[in-house]
Amino acid sequence: MKILYNDGHAAECPQELELEVLRHSAAHIMAQAIKRLYPQAHFAYGPATEKGFHYDIDLGNVKLSDEDLPAIEKEMQAIVKENLPFKVYPLSRDEAVKLMESRGEIYKVEHIADLPDDATLTFYQQGDYIDMCVGPHITYTKALKAFKLTALSGAYWKNDQKNKMLTRVNGVAFRNQDELKEYEKQVEEARARDHRRIGKDMQLFMTNDLIGKGLPVFLPKGYTLWQQLENYIRDKEVMLGYQHVLSPCVGSVNLYKTSGHLEHYKENMFPIMEVEGEGYVLRPMNCPHHMMVYANRKHSYRDLPIRIGEIAHDFRYEPSGVLKGIERGRHFCQNDAHLFVTPDQIKDEFSSVVDLIFSTYKDFNITDYRCVLSLRDPDDKVKYHQDDEMWDKAENALREVLNELGIHYTEEIGEAAFYGPKLDVNVQPAVGAEYTLSTCQLDFCLPAKFDLKYTDRDGTEKTPVVLHRAILGSLDRFMAYLIEETKGIFPVWLAPVQAKILPVSDKSMDYATEVYRQLRKLRLRVELDDRNEKIGYKIRYARQEDKVPYMIIIGEKETEEGNISVRDRETDQTTVCGVSEFADMLINKIKERK
Repeated sequence: MKILYNDGHAAECPQELELEVLRHSAAHIMAQAIKRLYPQAHFAYGPATEKGFHYDIDLGNVKLSDEDLPAIEKEMQAIVKENLPFKVYPLSRDEAVKLMESRGEIYKVEHIADLPDDATLTFYQQGDYIDMCVGPHITYTKALKAFKLTALSGAYWKNDQKNKMLTRVNGVAFRNQDELKEYEKQVEEARARDHRRIGKDMQLFMTNDLIGKGLPVFLPKGYTLWQQLENYIRDKEVMLGYQHVLSPCVGSVNLYKTSGHLEHYKENMFPIMEVEGEGYVLRPMNCPHHMMVYANRKHSYRDLPIRIGEIAHDFRYEPSGVLKGIERGRHFCQNDAHLFVTPDQIKDEFSSVVDLIFSTYKDFNITDYRCVLSLRDPDDKVKYHQDDEMWDKAENALREVLNELGIHYTEEIGEAAFYGPKLDVNVQPAVGAEYTLSTCQLDFCLPAKFDLKYTDRDGTEKTPVVLHRAILGSLDRFMAYLIEETKGIFPVWLAPVQAKILPVSDKSMDYATEVYRQLRKLRLRVELDDRNEKIGYKIRYARQEDKVPYMIIIGEKETEEGNISVRDRETDQTTVCGVSEFADMLINKIKERK
């Protein structure tokens, strides 16, 4: 494939650049198609992306919907068939502004004004469409052989919420149709695993714009799953000496001024609320509250380490474009804890946290993950607390501990918390990009800001070090991860409904109801399907829709003999047993938490 560079020469495309050039060219062809269909359109940015391309467009009063994408795609196909040549030419700044003004491209004119005075301005043209671009591009439109428009979204001009919201048209492009078909196959798999769809089908959670964007409500079955996760991690923490607290979801502005969050994290926080002349905020995290829990009484070195845990409700402002079910919302619940330690306890406590992370991953069969040492960007004077000595000390301490523990990790600049470096454990889900589930952060900053102290063995007052850690991360995100990994087919201890009782007919309804009562008394999560439906339908529904681990089938024979027929979802085998025998087996499986 030949490509056209911005100096006017054409050459064979290096293999590593093929997809980027195709996708960037696809953005231009899409813009040309949109301009033909919507002459009033003004264009902002249209880059290639990791998986495709997009263009941000001002369509005036016209609002596109997904139903409009096929027409745009059809026009793109027509442009490809026309086999228009790409041409490139440079222009002076004045010429460039004049050209863009003549075509009504207000965003391009503003973009030119933002460029350095010595910037080279080049323009690519195919047919009647001209775009300012550094290239390179394909030489003819016919070289674009496989593409598809995928979705619409919103994007602020220059990514600034103070600017106008533009329409972002997204698409994908590949070298050939086989690659496109493979992508579509992956999309179908992602759709099948999407926790939002499964959560809706299984009645785990709901969202409603009247309640608010990014504010999911957990329904009875979803909250049951939530409670099992909460009980699981709290039990593990109690065994390790954690003390759990309950703190409010709001805090005074002064609390967050003291912690530094108001200075470094304000854009991610909800606006300040005025109450009786005082300012309050919905808390974005729990560290300031836990600092005050520690400060509530005096401590000796003998008290440390102190491990304060909480399943805590937090609130963060997230742009609507990034909200995603319970994976990313404006309200979420952290499995949070803060460990107050002496400097010589850092290694042991950090090691204990790492062990807890990995033992949890083993319990949930999480094997595809990587460890990242997240460091500050020393050139970023806004995001991070400015104290070079503190940062050097904290980063070196964390690096030393990781090396001593023999943990393989990579380092990433600019990913630290504003107050300290951290270990992030990023999981790779069955579909989609990796994200962080667990984290452990080393903090010399906040204890000093809150003037926390303990009396050391020599009688002097010292400042403790704090480890911030979250094992499940947020219960919301962890649940979303589990839903997508399992497609909603949960192990018996987590399943919202562990067994469903399916009477064959009304003749066995009384006995089925008695079995239901016996199992409920044992606090087993069972449901009785008393609908007037055929047994085959009930079995399929319990298996495919409710995804229950066990189906208890009760007909006339079971009623007469006082036993039950149990179909195992995993093996699809049916066995006959007594009610108490089944209950004992189920209780033992739940205790194993496998």
